[in-house]
Amino acid sequence: MSVSVRVIPCLDVADGRVVKGVNFQGLRDAGDPVELARTYDREGADEVTFLDVSASAEARATTMEVVARTAEEIFVPLTVGGGVRSVADVDRLLKAGADKVGVNTAAIARPELISEIAERFGSQVLVLSVDARRCTGDTRTESGYEVTTHGGRRGTGIDAVEWAVRGADLGAGEILLNSMDADGTTAGFDLQMLDDVRSQVRIPLIASGGAGTAEHFTEAAQHGADAVLAASVFHFRTLTVAQVKEHMRLAGIPVR
Repeated sequence: MSVSVRVIPCLDVADGRVVKGVNFQGLRDAGDPVELARTYDREGADEVTFLDVSASAEARATTMEVVARTAEEIFVPLTVGGGVRSVADVDRLLKAGADKVGVNTAAIARPELISEIAERFGSQVLVLSVDARRCTGDTRTESGYEVTTHGGRRGTGIDAVEWAVRGADLGAGEILLNSMDADGTTAGFDLQMLDDVRSQVRIPLIASGGAGTAEHFTEAAQHGADAVLAASVFHFRTLTVAQVKEHMRLAGIPVR
């Protein structure tokens, strides 16, 4: 592993405020997105990810305004996702100051969207967000993981590993692999899921969902994550970006 592993704070934004819950339930206010982004930039974050979790039509104007204000305040790459449905949406976000754009639900509905965005703007701007959970009940996939939508509440029956592979083939530049079972639990990343996707996908892989200690980030990097993403532990000051990087550095993992 020679390339530096990136540490990425994630801002889940609803109606212009950062929120956080457990498994996307019981959301509580975590602050102003512009202020938080500025803090993370100053503390050494490699990137900042901004997810609009209230991606309804009326939240759109708020999002563009907050994206523009955030982009002005930080010097690291900004990835924006949530409600991206078309090449035009991507164009608007890039013009507002985003460096990369995350797609999820719209790509599941129409996979060609991935190649359309990659062809127009380049793969480097496109992050395919895969919200995956372990199969339960009657749902069965070959890998044992299923892609979900609507914050993990709705199953699709699509094999999560196969979808990550297909997304890469269609032109995604990175995969944001979010474990819906682990999300917000602070019990650690789903390392088995990470291994299973890593073994099939060559493009950069961002681990998300479950970080609670500095060791969790180090474990994810040791299991093949090119970047580690978290929200709660940073927003509520359980950990700082610097503490995470120091733990990884001591474990022999290259960081910036």
